[in-house]
Amino acid sequence: MTTQSSAPHYGATVSIPPRAGIGLRAEHYDEVVQQLPDVGWFEAHSENYFGIAGGRGGRPVSCLERVREHYPVSLHGVGLSLGSTDPLDQRHLHALKTLVEHIQPGLVSEHISFSSVEGRYLNDLLPLPYTEEALRHMVDRVSAVQDFLGRQILVENVSSYLEYTASTLPEWEFVAELARRAGCGVLLDVNNIYVNAHNHGFNPSVFVQAIPVDQVQEIHLAGHTVKTFPEGVLLIDTHDHRVCDEVWDVYREAVERFGDVPALIEWDRELPALSVLVDEARLADDIREVRCERIA
Repeated sequence: MTTQSSAPHYGATVSIPPRAGIGLRAEHYDEVVQQLPDVGWFEAHSENYFGIAGGRGGRPVSCLERVREHYPVSLHGVGLSLGSTDPLDQRHLHALKTLVEHIQPGLVSEHISFSSVEGRYLNDLLPLPYTEEALRHMVDRVSAVQDFLGRQILVENVSSYLEYTASTLPEWEFVAELARRAGCGVLLDVNNIYVNAHNHGFNPSVFVQAIPVDQVQEIHLAGHTVKTFPEGVLLIDTHDHRVCDEVWDVYREAVERFGDVPALIEWDRELPALSVLVDEARLADDIREVRCERIA
């Protein structure tokens, strides 16, 4: 039987530093709290810690609390389905707000996607058609979430493997305009930019250069999988490899444009040793530091 943690609520939000962080995964809980690796911060998937609202958080919440004692933390959601036409899930929102108030994360983020239709959830982050109608819908939804939480959130661009014939806006314009109208920030996933650029035939630099500098508050880096089909090569955002050289190049351009922004190494499947994630984070830090030295 588990009981709600007796750890105190954290009295003040600790901002995410302009360093690289890694995701907090159950397989690494013990190593993280024992070794306290040299990374700038940790990202936690919000839904994994919703048990805190009913005193059922158990070991995951206890570990997150211990990590929060030593590091800034961001909360990254994957299940809110912001782009759906279903009503926003009030139970989800209340659980998220309880977690936010307890952990006091530096950043809270979600995706520019949908995953539910008429109450039925799909295990994926599905892209939206990039239209004015969809943009207005997303602005309303993001604004409602921010009003409910009483704070700004970040929205992340997602990977995709098809395009809608109904789309009238390029993806980068949709992202920037959503942030401008809703007053949210942007979590710029440079791996997703590279994946979509390959799959849909555009230059990733166009995306990076189109996003206003003041909108980007976090960057995601991840590995992807290359799949070859009779029709051609498709990149799949699998989060189970090291970051490839081409994505590091997109990251370098992003650092040049957006400056000292926190970066996160995402690795969700086929998890390697914790030391591998720390090495990837160190490489991201090295790239950012070289940029800062050049400017200085």
